[in-house]
Amino acid sequence: MTKESPVARRRVLLGSLAGAAVVAVLAIAALNQGEPPKNTSQQAAATAIVADPTPATPAGSPTTGPAGSPTPTSSVKVWEGPPAPPVDANLSRGSAQAPVTIVEFGDFKCPNCRRFAQRIEPELKRRYLDTGIVRMFWRDYPIRGRDSVRAAVAARAASRQGRFWDFHDALYTSGQPRLTDANLRAVAARIGLDLGQFDADRRDASVRRLVDGDLEFALELGLSGTPAFLINGELLFGAQPVAAFEKAIEKARHAG
Repeated sequence: MTKESPVARRRVLLGSLAGAAVVAVLAIAALNQGEPPKNTSQQAAATAIVADPTPATPAGSPTTGPAGSPTPTSSVKVWEGPPAPPVDANLSRGSAQAPVTIVEFGDFKCPNCRRFAQRIEPELKRRYLDTGIVRMFWRDYPIRGRDSVRAAVAARAASRQGRFWDFHDALYTSGQPRLTDANLRAVAARIGLDLGQFDADRRDASVRRLVDGDLEFALELGLSGTPAFLINGELLFGAQPVAAFEKAIEKARHAG
């Protein structure tokens, strides 16, 4: 990693997991920009992590104004955090009615992200996504150099054909491929993408800006590495055992 890397300059901005947990609410609130919560349990879950010791309303939630001002009943100062980039619906899977939201910050070059995708995510999908309990969102956090960024841009290009998750799964389940242009294009061909469109979208500056926006947001949140997860706003780091995710999901599911 070079001296000029934004990761090196801005790796830790919040200084503690407690601080990061507060700003993590912003990522959940951002999921609902332009898409109101489908039920009150989602809204309650998004605010649950700041309920101890004193309730507060997260900035940008459906119960606040655009500036994130607290509701009249709140006596807690709302943290003024970084604005979250919009979430692409093509980078989500699971029911929009799900009471629990998991946001994964991942890197396609990260071995622990690969382990999560291969060993843990399929079980979570079977138990929670396929049963309507969890909706999962992806955010790019390509912190391992050019290969990471190249793969993130390629996956975003695949998303323009509605095939992000197919591309994601193919990258993670095909061993440990070198993330070269040729290999990424081979993955695109294998899953049946229109290669002309895929190549054009990879060159599109707006696609790169989406990746950079997620990266900047993750850095501003102070996330210390990948994979990092926000489960209704609570931080969970690493490819932890299924039991750890199950505990966090059940806690979020029954909060409030």
